Amino acid sequence: MPAKEKKKIFVLDTSVILYNHGAIYSFEENDVAIPITVVEELDHFKKGNDIKNFEAREFIRIMDKLSANHSLQNWIPIDQPNHGHFKVCMQGKTIGPDATEVFGENTADHRILNTVISLNEEYPGRKIVLVSKDINLRLKAKSLNIPAEDFETGKIKNLESLYTGKTIIEGLTKGIIDNIYTQNFCMPADIGIQDPIPNHYFILKSSRTSVLVFYNPLSQRIERIEKESAFRITPRNAEQVFALHAITNPNVKLATLQGVAGTGKTLLALAGALDQKRHFKQIYLARPIVPLSNKDIGFLPGDIVSKLNPYMEPLWDNLKFIKSLFTEKDKEYKQITDAVDQEKLKITPLAYIRGRSISNVFFIVDEAQNLTPHEVKTIITRAGENTKIVFTGDIYQIDTPYLDSQSNGLSYLIDKIRHHDIYAHVRLEKGERSNLANLANQLL
Repeated sequence: MPAKEKKKIFVLDTSVILYNHGAIYSFEENDVAIPITVVEELDHFKKGNDIKNFEAREFIRIMDKLSANHSLQNWIPIDQPNHGHFKVCMQGKTIGPDATEVFGENTADHRILNTVISLNEEYPGRKIVLVSKDINLRLKAKSLNIPAEDFETGKIKNLESLYTGKTIIEGLTKGIIDNIYTQNFCMPADIGIQDPIPNHYFILKSSRTSVLVFYNPLSQRIERIEKESAFRITPRNAEQVFALHAITNPNVKLATLQGVAGTGKTLLALAGALDQKRHFKQIYLARPIVPLSNKDIGFLPGDIVSKLNPYMEPLWDNLKFIKSLFTEKDKEYKQITDAVDQEKLKITPLAYIRGRSISNVFFIVDEAQNLTPHEVKTIITRAGENTKIVFTGDIYQIDTPYLDSQSNGLSYLIDKIRHHDIYAHVRLEKGERSNLANLANQLL
């Protein structure tokens, strides 16, 4: 048993491990307890191809490695400098309340709560904290006077300051704006900017005119952006101009588009990819499968294709819309048809991509807010030569139970990766789907 009694003991719920298999390394000098119920639940999650199955398997391997030549019922050193110990804890008999009786059901969550109660009685001089991504379990813990916290690693502390990708500069002289139109560039100092962020976008305004520009890290200049279309998709506002520029800029290998429904994220990404398809072997448009009401897709009728089609239909809708802008005689119409038939353009569940090396591909990940930070990292690390990845999503529209606007993979990526020359981000703010959709976003 560690001698330093003032260290806390953090008890990890299954949801934390399925969110991040390396969670055990996140508590510095404090100790970590794993309820035996969690080990039992991980055994049920270890089979499958979903990210939660991968996380379960990886954590089991970590436990197996750390416990070599040790009993898991004893405190085992966590193999990191200045880190504490961990062990698997059994649910013991308690003097205090029994969660299974208090809540009237013998569930895994209630057995985990009983383990925390047992630890409190076994180590009265130490603070025992339950760590869970499950809000309801945290509320149950607090109702039993058990300290409970969310797992904070990878969580954005201040969402209000999340990088937007653009800046509006007003009060410039007409001469500066005119000079940019004449030369197509200016220096950062000319507009009062020092140490600009690579690929950052600006709306420069004088009292009479304005211009759209971005900072090019290669030339180290502020360069003008012209409004251009891609496969007849024409940007309708400044942010959409910026987004299409980021998507089609060959020097940007990783881009993120964040915005509410109807701002054109997916449509712009797909149009830009089609515009750039000559530079890539394939276009992949993928999204994570988040089952309705958190039910497994097995409850849906039909074969696997039939089960997955409802989740992929919004992506097909965007492709059909672009296709509808052309007649069957147009070469672009035939190009889209041939690309789908020859699988040079594939719309697919993200699970079908996971585990593969992605080379010479334009890869669009839609609904990226439903990914964990670790899953986003896993996708990016699969990128091979001549691959471009675009993540799109709305961080306020989370469909998975253990993620929120601060802890999802898209927010994490936007926060962590700016200031890199091959990355660009745009937050789309104005809905362009319809006045009715805008009204719903604003008022409902």
